[in-house]
Amino acid sequence: MGGRDAGHPDAATRAWQDARVATTTAVDLVRELRAAVRGEVGTSTRVRAEYSTDASNYRVVPRVVVAPRDTDDLLAVHEVARATGTPLTLRGAGTSVAGNAIGPGIVVDTSRYLTAIGEIDPEARTAVVQPGVVMSALQQAAAPYGLRFGPDPSTQNRATLGGMIGNNACGPRAVAYGRTADNVVSLDVVDGQGRRFTATRGDGALAPVPGLADLVAANLALVRTELGRFSRQVSGYSLEHLLPERGTDLARMLVGTEGTLVTVLSATVRLVPIPDAAV
Repeated sequence: MGGRDAGHPDAATRAWQDARVATTTAVDLVRELRAAVRGEVGTSTRVRAEYSTDASNYRVVPRVVVAPRDTDDLLAVHEVARATGTPLTLRGAGTSVAGNAIGPGIVVDTSRYLTAIGEIDPEARTAVVQPGVVMSALQQAAAPYGLRFGPDPSTQNRATLGGMIGNNACGPRAVAYGRTADNVVSLDVVDGQGRRFTATRGDGALAPVPGLADLVAANLALVRTELGRFSRQVSGYSLEHLLPERGTDLARMLVGTEGTLVTVLSATVRLVPIPDAAV
């Protein structure tokens, strides 16, 4: 992971990959997916139609819909998509009003099986969640500890944490608790080169992404003056979080990038105390 061959394939490897992408048919894609994953691989007209829309006005029919059973399944889908050059779109509840949960290639439904809530640490006030966890389920699990997740979009009874991380969801309580980005501690992710790493903050946080530290160092003045100039900035590439004075926080920077940089396998999120009384 992260070696030269993984990040920078030689000319022969690239030529082979390009040829494979050009000749991969829908039948080939489905066959590879069914051989690689244990979860459902849906290709019927009905299933593809069901996943062709979200809460927006857009309609894009995918080639195939996959419901991975676990993280290994999700990694296998990611590898098939990477090897065949097929667009990959992760979907939670489909509550996006901007078409973020639909795509022309492989649509992955994380809400079916990737719904585990791992350790809740009441001392550290953190929880580990898979991307398909519905926000209200996390609130229910954290409530016995007197804790909750801060941001609360209006779709919280169906929106998934993966989707909230993708678009940096807020909600009315974001005024007090911040955006989703402000409440993410670390992310277990895999990037487009197939490199799996944990996105964190602090010294060495940028090391998993070759060249990222140099990019930031070469553009400090630009990032400091042009990015992050208002607190309500949400979706996009928030490179200001990579500045040393902001903690060099790769996890926070990846929140809001809409799955264009990495696929989230799990997240460690920060919890806040439940208020004693409503204001």
